[in-house]
Amino acid sequence: MLRRLCLCLVLMVLAACASTGGENAPRPDLGDFRLGHNIVVAPNLVQGPFSREAGAEEWIEAMSTAIDRRFSGYEGTRLYHLGVSVDGYVLALPGVPVVAAPKSVLLVQVTVWDDAKARKLNPKPKRFTVLEELSGDTVVGSGHTRTREEQMETLVRNAVRQIEAWLVTQKRTQGWFEGTQATARAPAPAAPAGDVAPDDAGPAGDAPADG
Repeated sequence: MLRRLCLCLVLMVLAACASTGGENAPRPDLGDFRLGHNIVVAPNLVQGPFSREAGAEEWIEAMSTAIDRRFSGYEGTRLYHLGVSVDGYVLALPGVPVVAAPKSVLLVQVTVWDDAKARKLNPKPKRFTVLEELSGDTVVGSGHTRTREEQMETLVRNAVRQIEAWLVTQKRTQGWFEGTQATARAPAPAAPAGDVAPDDAGPAGDAPADG
């Protein structure tokens, strides 16, 4: 009985930790960063086993929206373009035995372009494996507790937060986005997608470097 209680308390703490840092969380310092182009592609999208289905266009729209929502709040004087390739996913199915606790997963690659220098900041794509946060309704598998759309929303939101954390690390360790701390601003005007080739978004090894 005591062991079960301890386990429940641990899960509650983990769930609380996972729930912090949502879309409305304060933005960390990204120096002189300002979002330019937001290019998302999915040329080689793979659906994993025991997964609900979601098309490439759905992932592109969901990821593009999440990136714009998070990064358009940075006020900087230097433009940086994000190229993202959505490579694979699993959206946990309902009907799978609860004991298996199936989890949803998203695989993406990211490239960052410096507009002023007209070059990539990371020669090779940075790869991310994005998982659902641990919460009361994912412990038994989100396929039992969330809709397909809710699973996608959670994954793209978590992906964007991972990307943001990586950019903060690159700023600190590699000197990216030199300048003063950014502040909130209105979204930047949309730029023609043709200025950044979709093939450079990171699908096949021609994306952002891990730095």
